[in-house]
Amino acid sequence: MLFLSFAVCLAALTGAAAFADLTNHHPASIGPSSHAPIGVMGDHTHQAGEWMLSYRFMDMRMEGLVEGSDQVSAASVTGSMMMPGSVMVAPTRMDMQMQMLGVMYAPSDALTLMLMTSHKRYSMDHVTRMGARFTTKAEGLGDTKVGGLIRLYESADSSQRVHLNAGLSLPTGSIDEKDDTPAMADAKLPYGMQLGSGSVELLPGITWQAYSGAYNVGAQLSAALPLERNDNDYRLGKSAALTVWVARKATDYLSYSLRLTGESQGKIDGARNDLNPKMVTTANTDNYGGDRLSLSYGLNAYVPDGRLQGHRFALEYTLPLHQDLNGVQLEREPYLSAGWQLAF
Repeated sequence: MLFLSFAVCLAALTGAAAFADLTNHHPASIGPSSHAPIGVMGDHTHQAGEWMLSYRFMDMRMEGLVEGSDQVSAASVTGSMMMPGSVMVAPTRMDMQMQMLGVMYAPSDALTLMLMTSHKRYSMDHVTRMGARFTTKAEGLGDTKVGGLIRLYESADSSQRVHLNAGLSLPTGSIDEKDDTPAMADAKLPYGMQLGSGSVELLPGITWQAYSGAYNVGAQLSAALPLERNDNDYRLGKSAALTVWVARKATDYLSYSLRLTGESQGKIDGARNDLNPKMVTTANTDNYGGDRLSLSYGLNAYVPDGRLQGHRFALEYTLPLHQDLNGVQLEREPYLSAGWQLAF
């Protein structure tokens, strides 16, 4: 399924490139369509001496279990007292809210530096083999991302640009979150409820954008590569994503966008020795990672004058199209992202 996801994305990219070659218009350096949809990180560089502040909020829910791409019930996973299943406890729903605060600065036209920190809030509902229900929660700072955007190419008329994304994720988020469960007070929470990765991660990528009249098309290939196991003797699976988008300027202050994203992540490497994989599905490292394909609809607003001149506001609604996950996992539901940006 990963091949199918990437094939669709690559086809869209090829079509976008062909479209960009048909025209020879100068891009607008400012305007509602000059930035990528808000769900794309590190999509643009800045001119020397320019700063940009950004804020993003994402509200996501995962509900219902799937094994691979097939829906399964929690009861089929936990079984009953007479016919026990593979685990004692199954998750039924997870709510995640994440706030991200970022700053960018360009010491030169060729290099833009980035820093982003985050705050996360997780809540996961469970059901036990005996039918009891309970919820665990975690909240706090996530990992910190630092890096640079290195301009590789800009056409003579500035209608096409390519830059390299070179970053690191620093393990500032907790990997020792605990909460009360029916079996134990202050129990250590499974991997998916931890706020950070615990590992330094390489964040390589490459981004292409083209401007043609009222249109902005682009593509970004990115990855997250954990460099070592963390202090709890595991590391998250390597991941890669390819996203392609097209945005159209509707007015001087509003644009709308369509974005297709294919994602793939491997299983967790290693395991905590204080988690029992037969207790709950989320304690089993085989139940992490997989392939996803999603479609996002976005709105970007730019304020051209007045007291809020230069401010950008954005929304993006993401609809999962296909999920083929490793083992038994919660299925991702449609979710909303919002953001604000200001360059000066």
